[in-house]
Amino acid sequence: MINKIVQSMADAMADIKDGSTVLLAGFGAVGQPNVLIDGLIEQGAKDLTVACNNAGTGHIGLARLMELGRVRKIVCSFPRSSDPVVFETLYRAGKIELEIVPQGTLAERMRAAGAGVPAFFTATGVGTKMAVGKEHREIEGRTYILENALYGDLGLVEAWEADRWGNLTYKLAGRNFNPIVAMASKLTVVQTQHVRELGDIDPDHIVTPGIFVDRVLHVPYGDPSGF
Repeated sequence: MINKIVQSMADAMADIKDGSTVLLAGFGAVGQPNVLIDGLIEQGAKDLTVACNNAGTGHIGLARLMELGRVRKIVCSFPRSSDPVVFETLYRAGKIELEIVPQGTLAERMRAAGAGVPAFFTATGVGTKMAVGKEHREIEGRTYILENALYGDLGLVEAWEADRWGNLTYKLAGRNFNPIVAMASKLTVVQTQHVRELGDIDPDHIVTPGIFVDRVLHVPYGDPSGF
Protein backbone atom coordinates (compact mmCIF):
# COMPACT_ATOMS: atom_id res chain seq x y z
CA MET A 1 0.00 0.00 0.00
CA ILE A 2 1.42 3.36 -1.01
CA ASN A 3 1.34 5.78 1.91
CA LYS A 4 3.60 8.83 1.77
CA ILE A 5 2.19 10.41 4.94
CA VAL A 6 4.92 10.60 7.59
CA GLN A 7 4.15 10.84 11.29
CA SER A 8 6.85 13.22 12.50
CA MET A 9 9.20 15.98 11.44
CA ALA A 10 12.12 13.64 12.10
CA ASP A 11 10.70 11.23 9.50
CA ALA A 12 10.14 14.09 7.05
CA MET A 13 13.74 15.33 7.38
CA ALA A 14 15.49 11.94 7.56
CA ASP A 15 18.72 11.38 5.60
CA ILE A 16 19.16 14.96 4.36
CA LYS A 17 22.89 15.37 3.76
CA ASP A 18 25.35 18.20 4.24
CA GLY A 19 26.11 20.00 0.99
CA SER A 20 22.63 19.47 -0.45
CA THR A 21 20.98 21.82 -2.92
CA VAL A 22 17.60 22.79 -1.45
CA LEU A 23 14.82 24.16 -3.64
CA LEU A 24 12.48 26.22 -1.50
CA ALA A 25 9.01 27.10 -2.74
CA GLY A 26 7.08 30.25 -1.93
CA PHE A 27 6.74 33.82 -3.11
CA GLY A 28 7.81 35.85 -0.11
CA ALA A 29 5.86 34.27 2.74
CA VAL A 30 3.01 33.05 0.50
CA GLY A 31 3.14 29.33 -0.15
CA GLN A 32 6.40 28.96 1.75
CA PRO A 33 6.81 25.73 3.75
CA ASN A 34 7.86 27.49 6.97
CA VAL A 35 7.33 24.48 9.24
CA LEU A 36 9.60 22.36 7.05
CA ILE A 37 12.27 25.07 7.10
CA ASP A 38 12.17 24.95 10.89
CA GLY A 39 12.45 21.17 10.62
CA LEU A 40 15.54 21.51 8.44
CA ILE A 41 17.04 23.81 11.07
CA GLU A 42 16.37 21.13 13.69
CA GLN A 43 17.74 18.38 11.46
CA GLY A 44 21.15 20.04 11.29
CA ALA A 45 22.26 19.74 7.64
CA LYS A 46 24.85 22.38 6.73
CA ASP A 47 26.88 23.73 3.79
CA LEU A 48 23.61 24.06 1.87
CA THR A 49 22.86 25.78 -1.41
CA VAL A 50 19.33 27.21 -1.22
CA ALA A 51 17.39 28.32 -4.31
CA CYS A 52 14.25 30.38 -3.75
CA ASN A 53 12.50 33.61 -4.65
CA ASN A 54 14.14 35.79 -1.97
CA ALA A 55 16.78 35.66 0.74
CA GLY A 56 14.52 35.60 3.79
CA THR A 57 13.27 38.26 6.18
CA GLY A 58 13.85 39.05 9.83
CA HIS A 59 15.40 36.28 11.90
CA ILE A 60 13.00 33.41 11.19
CA GLY A 61 12.72 30.60 8.65
CA LEU A 62 15.28 30.86 5.86
CA ALA A 63 16.91 33.88 7.50
CA ARG A 64 17.42 31.85 10.68
CA LEU A 65 18.92 28.97 8.67
CA MET A 66 21.41 31.44 7.18
CA GLU A 67 22.06 33.12 10.52
CA LEU A 68 23.10 29.76 11.97
CA GLY A 69 25.77 29.47 9.28
CA ARG A 70 24.16 26.53 7.53
CA VAL A 71 23.79 28.08 4.05
CA ARG A 72 26.88 28.35 1.86
CA LYS A 73 25.15 29.87 -1.18
CA ILE A 74 21.79 31.42 -2.02
CA VAL A 75 20.33 31.43 -5.54
CA CYS A 76 17.45 33.90 -5.74
CA SER A 77 15.79 36.76 -7.59
CA PHE A 78 15.28 39.22 -4.73
CA PRO A 79 18.07 39.13 -2.12
CA ARG A 80 17.00 42.50 -0.71
CA SER A 81 13.36 41.99 0.22
CA SER A 82 11.79 43.54 3.34
CA ASP A 83 14.07 43.32 6.39
CA PRO A 84 16.93 41.37 4.75
CA VAL A 85 19.27 42.09 7.67
CA VAL A 86 20.66 38.56 8.03
CA PHE A 87 21.51 38.10 4.37
CA GLU A 88 23.05 41.57 4.04
CA THR A 89 25.19 41.10 7.14
CA LEU A 90 26.49 37.73 5.96
CA TYR A 91 27.07 38.91 2.39
CA ARG A 92 28.98 42.02 3.40
CA ALA A 93 31.15 39.85 5.65
CA GLY A 94 31.88 37.44 2.79
CA LYS A 95 30.20 34.57 4.62
CA ILE A 96 27.63 33.64 1.98
CA GLU A 97 27.68 33.38 -1.80
CA LEU A 98 24.96 34.92 -3.97
CA GLU A 99 23.76 34.04 -7.45
CA ILE A 100 21.08 36.41 -8.72
CA VAL A 101 18.71 34.87 -11.26
CA PRO A 102 15.79 36.71 -12.92
CA GLN A 103 12.54 35.35 -11.54
CA GLY A 104 11.26 33.92 -14.83
CA THR A 105 14.62 32.30 -15.49
CA LEU A 106 14.66 30.84 -11.99
CA ALA A 107 11.24 29.30 -12.53
CA GLU A 108 12.19 27.98 -15.96
CA ARG A 109 15.45 26.46 -14.68
CA MET A 110 13.44 24.47 -12.13
CA ARG A 111 10.73 23.57 -14.65
CA ALA A 112 13.38 22.40 -17.10
CA ALA A 113 14.94 20.17 -14.46
CA GLY A 114 11.56 18.56 -13.80
CA ALA A 115 10.94 18.09 -17.52
CA GLY A 116 14.32 16.49 -18.18
CA VAL A 117 15.66 19.47 -20.17
CA PRO A 118 19.30 20.01 -19.14
CA ALA A 119 19.62 23.58 -20.46
CA PHE A 120 17.83 26.19 -22.56
CA PHE A 121 18.46 29.49 -24.31
CA THR A 122 16.80 32.72 -23.16
CA ALA A 123 17.13 36.38 -24.09
CA THR A 124 16.71 37.44 -20.46
CA GLY A 125 19.96 38.83 -19.09
CA VAL A 126 21.68 39.38 -22.45
CA GLY A 127 23.96 42.42 -22.22
CA THR A 128 24.02 42.41 -18.41
CA LYS A 129 26.42 41.06 -15.78
CA MET A 130 24.22 37.97 -15.53
CA ALA A 131 25.36 36.96 -19.03
CA VAL A 132 29.08 37.06 -18.22
CA GLY A 133 30.73 33.68 -18.77
CA LYS A 134 27.64 32.10 -20.32
CA GLU A 135 27.37 30.71 -23.81
CA HIS A 136 25.80 33.17 -26.27
CA ARG A 137 24.03 32.11 -29.44
CA GLU A 138 22.29 34.05 -32.18
CA ILE A 139 19.00 32.50 -33.24
CA GLU A 140 17.00 34.12 -36.07
CA GLY A 141 18.78 37.40 -35.55
CA ARG A 142 18.43 37.63 -31.77
CA THR A 143 21.07 36.89 -29.13
CA TYR A 144 20.34 34.38 -26.37
CA ILE A 145 22.29 33.00 -23.42
CA LEU A 146 22.41 29.42 -22.20
CA GLU A 147 20.95 28.69 -18.76
CA ASN A 148 21.33 25.33 -17.04
CA ALA A 149 18.47 23.44 -15.42
CA LEU A 150 18.34 23.77 -11.63
CA TYR A 151 17.99 20.42 -9.87
CA GLY A 152 17.38 19.99 -6.14
CA ASP A 153 18.62 17.26 -3.86
CA LEU A 154 15.75 18.35 -1.61
CA GLY A 155 12.57 20.26 -2.42
CA LEU A 156 10.43 21.79 0.32
CA VAL A 157 6.81 22.37 -0.67
CA GLU A 158 3.61 23.70 0.90
CA ALA A 159 0.30 22.25 -0.31
CA TRP A 160 -3.32 22.90 0.55
CA GLU A 161 -4.48 19.28 0.21
CA ALA A 162 -2.76 15.93 -0.14
CA ASP A 163 -3.75 12.29 -0.10
CA ARG A 164 -1.66 9.29 0.96
CA TRP A 165 -0.37 8.83 -2.60
CA GLY A 166 1.09 12.34 -2.47
CA ASN A 167 -1.29 13.97 -4.94
CA LEU A 168 -1.36 17.71 -4.22
CA THR A 169 -3.52 20.77 -4.70
CA TYR A 170 -2.64 24.37 -3.85
CA LYS A 171 -4.70 27.35 -2.77
CA LEU A 172 -4.72 30.47 -4.92
CA ALA A 173 -1.36 32.31 -4.98
CA GLY A 174 0.12 29.65 -2.70
CA ARG A 175 0.69 27.60 -5.84
CA ASN A 176 3.58 29.78 -7.16
CA PHE A 177 6.90 27.86 -7.22
CA ASN A 178 5.54 24.77 -5.43
CA PRO A 179 4.71 22.54 -8.44
CA ILE A 180 8.05 23.09 -10.17
CA VAL A 181 10.02 22.64 -6.94
CA ALA A 182 8.29 19.28 -6.49
CA MET A 183 9.14 18.23 -10.04
CA ALA A 184 12.78 19.35 -9.96
CA SER A 185 13.84 17.68 -6.70
CA LYS A 186 15.24 14.21 -6.06
CA LEU A 187 13.54 14.19 -2.64
CA THR A 188 10.32 16.19 -2.32
CA VAL A 189 8.97 16.81 1.17
CA VAL A 190 5.56 18.46 1.55
CA GLN A 191 3.75 20.14 4.41
CA THR A 192 0.01 20.09 3.76
CA GLN A 193 -2.78 21.90 5.54
CA HIS A 194 -5.32 19.15 4.84
CA VAL A 195 -5.12 15.39 4.30
CA ARG A 196 -7.92 13.89 2.21
CA GLU A 197 -8.96 10.29 1.77
CA LEU A 198 -7.78 8.63 -1.41
CA GLY A 199 -10.24 9.53 -4.16
CA ASP A 200 -11.64 12.60 -2.39
CA ILE A 201 -9.54 15.03 -4.45
CA ASP A 202 -11.06 15.54 -7.90
CA PRO A 203 -8.46 14.27 -10.39
CA ASP A 204 -9.01 17.41 -12.46
CA HIS A 205 -7.93 19.52 -9.47
CA ILE A 206 -4.64 17.71 -8.83
CA VAL A 207 -1.77 20.00 -9.80
CA THR A 208 1.16 17.86 -8.62
CA PRO A 209 0.75 14.11 -9.12
CA GLY A 210 2.06 11.89 -6.37
CA ILE A 211 4.86 10.55 -8.59
CA PHE A 212 6.78 13.78 -7.80
CA VAL A 213 6.26 13.54 -4.02
CA ASP A 214 8.18 11.42 -1.51
CA ARG A 215 7.00 12.51 1.95
CA VAL A 216 3.95 14.38 3.23
CA LEU A 217 3.65 15.89 6.71
CA HIS A 218 0.25 17.08 7.94
CA VAL A 219 0.50 20.62 9.31
CA PRO A 220 -3.12 21.43 10.21
CA TYR A 221 -3.78 25.14 9.95
CA GLY A 222 -6.02 27.27 7.76
CA ASP A 223 -9.73 26.94 7.06
CA PRO A 224 -10.74 23.33 7.79
CA SER A 225 -13.75 23.61 5.46
CA GLY A 226 -11.57 23.76 2.36
CA PHE A 227 -11.50 26.45 -0.31
